Amino acid sequence: MMQETCTPSAESLAAPADGIGFFEKWLSVWVALCIGGGLALGNLFPDAFQALAAWEYASVNLVVAVLIWAMVYPMMVAVDFASLRHIGDRPKGLVLTVVVNWLIKPFTMAALGVLFFEFVFADLIAPAVAQQYIAGLILLGAAPCTAMVFVWSQLTRGDAIYTLVQVSLNDVIMIFAFAPIVALLLGVTDIAVPWGTLLLSVGLYILIPLAGGALTRRWLVEHADRSEDGEAAVARFTAVVKPFSILGLLATVVLLFGFQGQVILERPVLIALIAAPLLIQSYAIFALAYAAAWAWRVPFNIAAPCALIGTSNFFELAVAVAISLFGLNSGAALATVVGVLVEVPVMLSLVAFANRTQRYFSAG
Repeated sequence: MMQETCTPSAESLAAPADGIGFFEKWLSVWVALCIGGGLALGNLFPDAFQALAAWEYASVNLVVAVLIWAMVYPMMVAVDFASLRHIGDRPKGLVLTVVVNWLIKPFTMAALGVLFFEFVFADLIAPAVAQQYIAGLILLGAAPCTAMVFVWSQLTRGDAIYTLVQVSLNDVIMIFAFAPIVALLLGVTDIAVPWGTLLLSVGLYILIPLAGGALTRRWLVEHADRSEDGEAAVARFTAVVKPFSILGLLATVVLLFGFQGQVILERPVLIALIAAPLLIQSYAIFALAYAAAWAWRVPFNIAAPCALIGTSNFFELAVAVAISLFGLNSGAALATVVGVLVEVPVMLSLVAFANRTQRYFSAG
């Protein structure tokens, strides 16, 4: 249930009033089922998956590109850049969001990746493969969440308008900061940086969906029926296209694990190894942002979404860029999909923790 002060625009971007949506709540289950289906199909029909891999142009797999656009486009329609006019209102939450997402999180994720895959797991994974997993973790760490943030905010009764401002600001920063940060961290960890492919990925999976979403939103608002306002039209449209986003994600998971099937069946412990640094990163980043918000006396309806934004990842973007940079059957792509697998249960546990500790924050 949203706060009574929320505007229709903010409410239209939130989860259903009874809580997290059915597909979002059980996303990890659907991902796990698609992992199993991908592994089975990859071993039963290896030639079909190789044929799909061949549909590539300029390092971009055409099938995956369509699926990624299906994932990203609906959430971009929901982003309202007009909300940035509120950027000066109550700046503490925005400062925490920017600092955690862009000055801390990418670097701690890279550090944890190096720690685990070059030292802790050094005897279990070949160095070349370890570098791929590190690259996948870097991509996850450099991509703050865009869509599911509205769900986490709603579940903690966050300020929906403020959450919208935070997400819009993150999207603007992502256009300019994602590629340089990824290139820097890949270079520091001695991973080759194909700048051309990286910039192409930013254009394909950030700029084009963002522009398409903004144009669609503008058209919907301008051509809304007299019986409803523009934001209601946007909400109705996103509700229609949202299933395509989920189907695109699940189909991508099937493809990735179809290509990874033989490797994973030979070494099923890989999933747990990749999940270990992701779990540590998630809980540590949340603890840092949440404690900073408490110390800075940020109200709970801003503090909780602020900490959750820093914890959650834009895994759709990370998956797309990993495939473009390193290939469908790469360790980097596998690492980003494991990020999808652990995301929802981790975030729900943090939502529960935030709601239980709400009394330690001011009301607003």
